[in-house]
Amino acid sequence: MDDLPITMNEKDLKVLRWATQHLEHPSLAMRLSSVIGTPIEIGIQLLPRTVYKKANSLAHTAITKALKTAVSTLRHDVRPNPHNLFYRTLAAGTGAAGGLFGIYGLPLELGVSTTVMLRSIAEIARSQGEHIHEPETQMACLEVFALGGETESDDAADTGYYGIRLALAWPVTHAAHYVARHGLAAEGGPVLTTLISAISARFGVAVSQKMVAMAIPLVGAAGAATINLLFMLHFQEMARGHFVVRRLERKYGKELVQATYEQISGKRRG
Repeated sequence: MDDLPITMNEKDLKVLRWATQHLEHPSLAMRLSSVIGTPIEIGIQLLPRTVYKKANSLAHTAITKALKTAVSTLRHDVRPNPHNLFYRTLAAGTGAAGGLFGIYGLPLELGVSTTVMLRSIAEIARSQGEHIHEPETQMACLEVFALGGETESDDAADTGYYGIRLALAWPVTHAAHYVARHGLAAEGGPVLTTLISAISARFGVAVSQKMVAMAIPLVGAAGAATINLLFMLHFQEMARGHFVVRRLERKYGKELVQATYEQISGKRRG
C-alpha cells in the first residue's frame, strides 16, 4: 500500500478500502448459506434453466415497477444519515409475510422488497452528497442492483466494480438523457428498457440465490424474514460502497480514485 497516491487523505483512503472490499467481494451467497445451512452455490447449480430464466424475468419486472415509485417519492430535504434500520425492518416484515406462501409468494414479495430497497439506496445516495432528483443519480441508484452478480456472458474484465460500470456506461448515460427529457412517468422508452434489461440480468443472479434459499421446505416465515433482511443488508452495503466511490470521484477525479481502487483490489488496467 506504500505506493498509493499521496494526494488522497488517509480518511478517504480508509473508506475507499472499505468500499473496495465490499464491492469486489459481495457476501450475499455466504450470508444466505449461513441461514439455510447449505452452500447456495450447490443449489444454484441444481436450478433448472427455466427457473433461472424466471429469476431474470422477476428481476426485470421488480426493477421496472420500483423505479417509478421509490426514487420519485423522495422529498428534497437532505438528512445526514439514511434510515437503514427502518428499511431493514420493512424488508424483514415483507419477507415474513411472503414466507407464509413460500417460494410461490416471491413474485409479489420481490416487487415490494425491491421498491423498499431502491428507496433505501436512494437515501444512501443522498447521504453521500448526490442530488436524487437528477436523472444521472437515479440511474446510478439502479446500477446498485447490478453489483455483485455475474452473468454467463461476463469475462474477467466485466466482473469487477469498474468493469460493471464500464459495461453499463452507454445505457446509463442514454437512459439518464431520456429521463431528463421525458421523466420517470413516461411509459416505455427503448433506451430505458435496455438499461433495465442489462441490470436485471445481474440482479437476477441475486434473485436466483434468494429463490434457492426460499425453496428450503422448512424456511417458514421467520426464515424468510431473515433472508429478506440479508438481501436488504447486501444491497445497502453495495449502495454505500458505490456512492462512496462516486463521492470520492467528485472530490479527487475519477482517474485517481479508479487507479487507487485498482491498486487496493489488485485489479489493474491493461
